[in-house]
Amino acid sequence: MASRNQNRPPRSPSTRKELRDENPLDKRRRLGAVGRGVGQTGAGRTRQAFAVVNNRQDVTTAANAEECPNHEFTKEEVEAILNEKPKVKKFDLKAKYEHAVEHNKRLKLCVKWFQQCHENHVLDKEKIKNSLESAEKNCIDIELEKKNKEEELNAVISELKDNNASLQEKLSKEVSEKLDAIDCHRSENEARVTAEKSVSSLTEELEKAQQDIAAANERAASLDNTHKRLQEYILSLQQYNSKLITELETVRESLKRVEKEKLTIVENLSTLRGHCSSLQEQLTLSRASQDDATNQKETLVNEVKCLRGELQQVRDDRDRQVSQVHALSAEIVKYKESTGKSFAELDNLTMKSKSLEETCSSQREQIRILELQLAAANEKLRMVDLSASETRMEYFDQKRIIQELQDRLADMEHKLIEGENLRKKLHNTILELKGNIRVFCRVRPLLPDDGAAEGAVVSYPTSMEFLDRGIDLIQSGQKYPFTFDKVFNHEASQQDVFVEISQLVQSALDGYKVCIFAYGQTGSGKTYTMMGRPEAPEQKGLIPRSLEQIFQNSQLLQAQGWKYKMQASMLEIYNETIRDLLSTNRSIGSDPIRPESAVSGKQYTIKHDVNGNTYVSDLTIVDVSSITEISSLLRQAAQSRSVGRTQMNEQSSRSHMVFTLRILGINEGTEQQVQGVLNLIDLAGSERLSRSGATGDRLKETQAINKSLSCLSDVIFALAKKEDHVPFRNSKLTYLLQPCLGGDSKTLMFVNVSPDPSSVGESLCSLRFAARVNACEIGVPSRQMTLRPADSRLSCG
Repeated sequence: MASRNQNRPPRSPSTRKELRDENPLDKRRRLGAVGRGVGQTGAGRTRQAFAVVNNRQDVTTAANAEECPNHEFTKEEVEAILNEKPKVKKFDLKAKYEHAVEHNKRLKLCVKWFQQCHENHVLDKEKIKNSLESAEKNCIDIELEKKNKEEELNAVISELKDNNASLQEKLSKEVSEKLDAIDCHRSENEARVTAEKSVSSLTEELEKAQQDIAAANERAASLDNTHKRLQEYILSLQQYNSKLITELETVRESLKRVEKEKLTIVENLSTLRGHCSSLQEQLTLSRASQDDATNQKETLVNEVKCLRGELQQVRDDRDRQVSQVHALSAEIVKYKESTGKSFAELDNLTMKSKSLEETCSSQREQIRILELQLAAANEKLRMVDLSASETRMEYFDQKRIIQELQDRLADMEHKLIEGENLRKKLHNTILELKGNIRVFCRVRPLLPDDGAAEGAVVSYPTSMEFLDRGIDLIQSGQKYPFTFDKVFNHEASQQDVFVEISQLVQSALDGYKVCIFAYGQTGSGKTYTMMGRPEAPEQKGLIPRSLEQIFQNSQLLQAQGWKYKMQASMLEIYNETIRDLLSTNRSIGSDPIRPESAVSGKQYTIKHDVNGNTYVSDLTIVDVSSITEISSLLRQAAQSRSVGRTQMNEQSSRSHMVFTLRILGINEGTEQQVQGVLNLIDLAGSERLSRSGATGDRLKETQAINKSLSCLSDVIFALAKKEDHVPFRNSKLTYLLQPCLGGDSKTLMFVNVSPDPSSVGESLCSLRFAARVNACEIGVPSRQMTLRPADSRLSCG
């Protein structure tokens, strides 16, 4: 009968501790209750009728069944019930009968409890199955929702791009209009400069006229001095001259106003503030000239007063000099002729002043037109500035909206990445629960020798459901779709590939058995994927990168009290013969046909122990403590491995290489011990004899390789069909991989594909085999962890 611990769900360590603390007390209570029941049965020695006895037994059975419906039985209680013997006298039939009834009652309760446990386990199993189905549905819904959101964001981005293009066109138009306005403004400035030059020429002519007027005034003063009798007439002439001077002053003031207006126009057009000081200096000069004019006017007024006084004296003397008028009449006629000349000169001056007034009026009209044009240009410039500012504000708003959308897009991309990581974790969890072999596909780039002109034979679906998980192979116009856990295209780097398996490698440090092997035809990139080029950091393969990660993480875990011991071994299976690649007796130039065991006398035999661990007898196992030691071992193994030239590859691997790293970790604080194994396998290339062109020794090698890979295929088919007998012993390769394929390991397969159109048949066979491998369920891997190390020997995979 199964024990109690096998019929209950697993408990956490804290629950187990609490149960350990509570179990003794519960056990004592239950045993006491059983003892009291037995004592009461033994104490009743009086005989009673059978009907009374039967009724009492039925009542007690029903009562006990109602009182203890949820009673749990321990292993000791079940054994005690089964092994219980009646402690009554030999001929006391009544006591024996009561004991038998009580015993049957407890057996019924025990059976009922076992049935209830079984029903609970069935219900838990159904709940877990329903939760897994709901999780898968949620993942599908999330992917569809993310796809719809991505399409919406793409549509919004396209609309924003169109709006941005239209805004750019509007901005370019506004800039061109602004440049035209600037050109117009420049032409107006040139016209203004010409007007200023004409005004300066007019001022020069006005100065000449003023000089002429000054000369006429001097002549008039000379006439006044020489002809006192004609002072009245000369006074009238002076008044007329003063009028002309005042008119000239008004003209000068108007010209000064024109100059001031010109200066204000220049000040409004230019953005420089320094012209204000020059305008103020000109204003002070004009005020000084105005003060000079007022002083001259005051002097003239004084002279007029003096002349009036003298005129009064002349009037007084007129009576006395009337007699002299007749004598002087002849002289007056002569003077009239001279004054006629002065009148002609004054007429000329008036004509000149009129012409100057006309030119000034025309200049005023031109200045007014220029001011109107300047105002229109300023208004146009203001409108252009307003439209430019509005366009700039629209541009900044659109830029802000684009930035917000970009932020939202980045946020959605971040959420998409988180969702993809969650999907990967859930997918890995589902695969671990199912126990499937994970399969990654990698396509190498096209080489110059490949037939690229014939057309591409490999394509990748773009739908979100199969993105980075699907691959399509085209043969003779027909498409063959395949879906794997991850698909790497020809642009994927070694780092991109390693990131996907880094968590799987970490499981080896956690105490799991991990197996990663590369499968594919010759020349598809298996050795490059596994080994790469260690001398180039960016082209390192999975083996050196995995070992670097393990050593780095083991050093980080030392802070948590973990100490690790690691051992490495490398072997190859050549022509169904195991060869030690780390053997010191092995020479590089030794005959590959002759078995190594015949040379060194060692027998390499594969053995499996009861714990599922695999050992190879007489195999060299090296203790390693740094990545430098591992690198030297890898170089030594690469030189010792069997390679050869075929029609499909210049340097083809002619054997299966198996690298094994055994890890023993001990935590002194928690007294835990873990045993992990990392198997990294580079299989020989699968190829057809017709394509490889192998003859002689290469023919035997090809036949041995194809035979071992055929045995591997038989094992996969047997696992997929869940047959009772799996032919692991048909080949040394499958016998060595038995722990990895038998359900106690985390296994990952890399299927390498060549994009060469001439190799499409081999690629199709490889992908079909990989699909069958991905469908195999090998069981859930278990972690090898104990509380105390039993011995120092490490498990070998």
